[in-house]
Amino acid sequence: MDHMDYEILECLKSNARVKASVISKRIHLSVSAVLERIKKMETNGIIKRYTIILDENRMGNNTSALMEVSLDHPKFYESFTNAIKESSNIVFCYYLTGDFDFILKILCKSPEELEKIHRQIKSIEGVSRTKTYCVLKNVKGEA
Repeated sequence: MDHMDYEILECLKSNARVKASVISKRIHLSVSAVLERIKKMETNGIIKRYTIILDENRMGNNTSALMEVSLDHPKFYESFTNAIKESSNIVFCYYLTGDFDFILKILCKSPEELEKIHRQIKSIEGVSRTKTYCVLKNVKGEA
């Protein structure tokens, strides 16, 4: 990857539907070269997919939280991750180093629904400890 590839990625990150001709004008490269570079990045797995970013508030998900989770023992890893994958309210789950084993991002409609999800997670076999943070405002990241 070179500087031009990074420029193309910046254009696509801000709008995955931007036309190659617009990218071409912005970075001063031919349309065919832009298309060729995009295809190569797709083939090499640098670009994995094109997606949309939803406005969760307009979708009715007015409450979001981050939850740190610790397990009693690594033997619970698979059953815990399988349970987490089942929940549509948990939009990401990262396995971590440090004081906690996982961090989850939870989107839901209300504090009452968050409480229900919180109780469900705490009741998963092997969960020993959680710490939950309610998100007040998104300062940087997905809109």
